[in-house]
Amino acid sequence: MIIEISHFLSILATGLFFLVGCFSFVRSGDVLISKLISRTYSHAFLFLFSSFVIYIWLAVTDNFSVAYIASHSNTELPTFYKISSIWSAHEGSMFLWIIFLAAWGFLFNVKVDNKEILKSKSIGIISIILVGFLSFLLLTSNPFETIFPFAPSNGADINPVLQDPALAIHPPTLYLGYVGFVIPFACAIAFLIHGNSDLKWEQLARKWSVVAWIFLTVGITLGSWWAYYELGWGGYWFWDPVENVALMPWLAATAFLHSLSVSIKSSNLRIWTILLSISVFSLSLFGTFIVRSGIIDSVHSFANDPERGLYLLAFIGTIIIFSMALFVLRFPAIKSVGNIKSFSKESFISINNIFFGSLVFSVMLGVTYPLIYEYLFNQKISVGAPFYNAIFVPIVVIACIFLFFSIDSKWQRTIRIPFFAAPSFFSTILAIASVFLSTYFFEISSASIIISLFVGFLLIFRYLIEISISFIRKKYLNPFSAVAHFSLGLLIISIALNSVLSTERAISIKINQSETYKDLNIFFQDIRVVNKSNHDAIKASFVIRDNKLNSYTLSPEKRKYFTRGQITTETAIHVSLLRDIYLTIGDQLDDGSWIVNVQINYLIRWIWISAIFMSFSGLMLIFSSRKS
Repeated sequence: MIIEISHFLSILATGLFFLVGCFSFVRSGDVLISKLISRTYSHAFLFLFSSFVIYIWLAVTDNFSVAYIASHSNTELPTFYKISSIWSAHEGSMFLWIIFLAAWGFLFNVKVDNKEILKSKSIGIISIILVGFLSFLLLTSNPFETIFPFAPSNGADINPVLQDPALAIHPPTLYLGYVGFVIPFACAIAFLIHGNSDLKWEQLARKWSVVAWIFLTVGITLGSWWAYYELGWGGYWFWDPVENVALMPWLAATAFLHSLSVSIKSSNLRIWTILLSISVFSLSLFGTFIVRSGIIDSVHSFANDPERGLYLLAFIGTIIIFSMALFVLRFPAIKSVGNIKSFSKESFISINNIFFGSLVFSVMLGVTYPLIYEYLFNQKISVGAPFYNAIFVPIVVIACIFLFFSIDSKWQRTIRIPFFAAPSFFSTILAIASVFLSTYFFEISSASIIISLFVGFLLIFRYLIEISISFIRKKYLNPFSAVAHFSLGLLIISIALNSVLSTERAISIKINQSETYKDLNIFFQDIRVVNKSNHDAIKASFVIRDNKLNSYTLSPEKRKYFTRGQITTETAIHVSLLRDIYLTIGDQLDDGSWIVNVQINYLIRWIWISAIFMSFSGLMLIFSSRKS
């Protein structure tokens, strides 16, 4: 009976969202209608949220009469993983995606005053999107389907790879970033529908956009971190198609935030800003289609049902076509009347948008071209790291050089590029010196790595000098910009040095024997069987000593899960700021030795630290806007 209640509440919420979508375009500006729309949306959200809470309770209490729970949970799972099993596959993850979409709308509904002229239409647009996705959920991906008359006594268990705290947190965080951009999208579309070019929708959308960007940044970072320590291959980014469809909205969102800052200060770049707001959410929807249509094979993909893919394609296509048609219709009214002055901050941000757009197009090409080729020629091809590296490196390098020159630019003012000014000159000299020392000590000969190091150091030293000057002269400094772009420089350096310095080797070693790799002495101490509630594990113990006589004990595992019979590899990592020592254990050979993969990954922690700094810069922007 309880599952029927949860199902009914979702259907009821869908109906109320439909009414909100209809009434939001009636008698625009009427405060009473706005209040009615606001209250109806809030009730719809509470019904939907209650449905989801009930669903969580069903998972926690092992109600295997629900087909989805029976397929993706187990009585032996800890409560934490019983909850996270809800978003471990298609139906449940889609349910969570919709809940977050509705939650963003609810927060927007609560925080924004009913007198705001764009609020009702924005809420209506969000409601229409919710109706579309709830219909998709209930009609093609029903999570409330029951097993009748006899429910199994135990579930099939969650994928062992997903039984990890980081992955339990990563999808919700990423979803919050994805769907969070529905707020600026809805505000932009409401602005276009209203047709009054004097309305400042940008101010309404700014804070919500920054928060969504933070969630998206953290979500991608968590996914990268999880891939590094859980999957056993020692990498942090594989250019997997689903990784790429998460990267595209992040790139577009970063360009959108830059463009938004211009539109708030003046009418310049308003067209860019609206187009980017549509693009960010459209790319988020495109990612949803890629993951759930079954057209790609990926560790991240959820579904392979053509019916689902066709529905998503039709619905998402309708949203995008309607948005772009409305944009084209209103284009004459919203285009900028003034010219952007050369070497002003607006001009540099315009160039920045072109670079980000190029990166998005490149990633889109890499994702879609293999699909198109397979459809036309019935042959599978793949686009890997060499393609993306060949495109990203030169574009990012050129973009960083433009960023370097833009630091002293002013709003709506033409300036002479002050290359020979002290900050620019000294940061250039320091960057050249740092690159020279890096290439000398690390024996780096790759031109792309050297150039990447140069632009990374260029940004770091330029912003360090800028920060120092601001403290000495009490000069105004945008802390958001400084921290974000400093983090970009740090990220570039970390990726470049990690790619050229990190090493890997597979060794064969017996118990009570030692092997030497680089400056490490690896002693195989013992191996034992460990019994857990839902799996058995072979756990090895290695004592690692470096040439400075530091000693570490690392214990990689191979696990076999009872229910699914799946075998996983658990890494053992010694973490430090300069390098990680990374061990995985393989198979046992006929002579009794074991295959052990040893990796030394330099500066890999700084990749995630840089991403954390970027997220922190977003928080700085939110708090600074509150003060102002």
